[in-house]
Amino acid sequence: MTEETPNPLKAADLIRDEARRAPDGPGVYRMYGAEGDCLYVGKAKSLKKRVMQYAQGRFHTQRIAHMVALTRAMEFVSTKTETEALLLESNFIKKLKPRFNVVLRDDKSFAELMIRRDHPAPQVRKHRGAHTIPGDYFGPFASTWAVNRTLNTLQKAFLLRSCSDSVFESRTRPCMLHQIKRCSAPCVQLIEPAAYMELVEEAEQFLRGKSRAVLGRLSAEMQEAAENLDFERAARLRDRIRALSAISMENSVSAEGVAEADVFALHSEGGQACVQVFFYRSGQNWGGRAYFPRVDKTDTDPEILSAFLGQFYEDKPVPRQVLVNVMPFEKELLEEAFSMMAKQTDARRVVSIERPQRGERKALVDHAFTNAREALGRKLAEGSAQAKIMADVVEAFSLEGPPERIEVYDNSHVQGTNAVGAMIVAGPEGFQKNQYRKFNIRGQDLTPGDDFGMMTEVMRRRFGRLVKEEGVEDVVRPDLVLIDGGAGQLSAVMAVMAELGLEDIPLVGVAKGPDRDAGMERFFMPGREPFMLPMKSPALYYLQRLRDEAHRFAIGAHRKRRSMDIKRNPLDEIEGVGPGRKKALLHAFGSARGVSRAEVADLVKVEGVNAALAQRIWAHFRPGKT
Repeated sequence: MTEETPNPLKAADLIRDEARRAPDGPGVYRMYGAEGDCLYVGKAKSLKKRVMQYAQGRFHTQRIAHMVALTRAMEFVSTKTETEALLLESNFIKKLKPRFNVVLRDDKSFAELMIRRDHPAPQVRKHRGAHTIPGDYFGPFASTWAVNRTLNTLQKAFLLRSCSDSVFESRTRPCMLHQIKRCSAPCVQLIEPAAYMELVEEAEQFLRGKSRAVLGRLSAEMQEAAENLDFERAARLRDRIRALSAISMENSVSAEGVAEADVFALHSEGGQACVQVFFYRSGQNWGGRAYFPRVDKTDTDPEILSAFLGQFYEDKPVPRQVLVNVMPFEKELLEEAFSMMAKQTDARRVVSIERPQRGERKALVDHAFTNAREALGRKLAEGSAQAKIMADVVEAFSLEGPPERIEVYDNSHVQGTNAVGAMIVAGPEGFQKNQYRKFNIRGQDLTPGDDFGMMTEVMRRRFGRLVKEEGVEDVVRPDLVLIDGGAGQLSAVMAVMAELGLEDIPLVGVAKGPDRDAGMERFFMPGREPFMLPMKSPALYYLQRLRDEAHRFAIGAHRKRRSMDIKRNPLDEIEGVGPGRKKALLHAFGSARGVSRAEVADLVKVEGVNAALAQRIWAHFRPGKT
């Protein structure tokens, strides 16, 4: 679809006409192109005056002039205040991702820890999303690894339950977590409710930064237990103290006045920008993340950071302090908007945005800036290197241009059992894991271990769907297909592609070298003799990474399927044995093996098992006997 040629005169008349009808008050305006695509979202104290400025044709940059020339429609939303307009603007930008706005990309939600308060035995668990469940929330944690590590430490140190309510209610004896000293087993009353609530309060205090007080109490209890010669309890308390000390020392910060703050540092270079974020809660550093918002080279640092902050906090709780290395544009308006958001949960909370000039808080901002500068440097270097690698791949495989989507296929099985085909996808931005697919091999007529037949089935299913549904959002044509294997696998795939009329998609077989040596791979392509790439070729290393990722994904899918088969209970195969009767049988005999040894007379004693079913169960484990 081609873009309509910009027409400044037509756009000026349209915008002038829109300005006459625009409200003379605060609000948000949206500018749309000829195809209905949103070009820009902005807010104004007076919509009429702001839109009239566009119609007058006096622009600071060619980019804004180009945007105005492309405008074919406008929409307005009035708000009571400019602060509300700012919040609405951020919401629209995140949803519409307009072409001419600074846009925050990869804005995934952060994990938090939650102590539930809607149950007699509060539960500690990981949480994402809105705070709809009654309880205490702690976060955000910048990585899944960080929140999982903290959750494991809490379980070791405070012995709080992590099970679901249904599991909690159905327990009749302690679970494995109690046996390994990671749960106090409130489900079977091995701890008094009051004592359990004391553990909950200690965990809450620790997460609120009062680790010294908690550690002091535990140390006193350990000393008392040792003096009373209760060495087993003293050892348990020692282990709890060690776990808490390790995580508090690792996360603690010494900066004065940063009990609750987010630190943002922006670095821009070469038309790109990086914003490094660090989260400080309860005097602890709970990690950080680097963001690379979509910007234009004409955007100033204050404008970039202002747009970033508005979108970042659009769906996240705001701390009391936001520390920055660049004072954002319209700082006072942002503070007012953030305070309005924060007061929804805390009526007394006021949010401030500060740029520290000295001291420990400035050291935190400087540290974040160093991370932002280094992260952007790596991204720029990787982009340059990636372009060179793709140019080498184009040359090696005689492609028409750099591939935007590369699909790599591999199979995994053990002597033909639990066979799984795997597809991974890579592009200019790296691995696209949300596009990965696995294929459980279904062919009943395949000889066990028939790699050619398995690859044929996978390709026929993948590309058969492509032929039927091409144009659907998640059915995309690849620019290059890599197959793990040599001439045989390539021939099988070529036959499928010819059958489906997809012979224009480039195919490459990647065969492992002698003794599976990396660097000795041979490449197979239709109409070419097998060839190798130079040992030190960056393209070769890149292709090895793709192949290894496909192999890793295929093995993982195979192991998961095999594990499910291993866990399958023999009772599931018996007609008439549903979940209720299965539970009753396992309760009566302890295991499926116990059921297999039982006689008919014993089986009929189980609730829900009549004589006919007892006979069927007995016969299932003794084929050939009557």
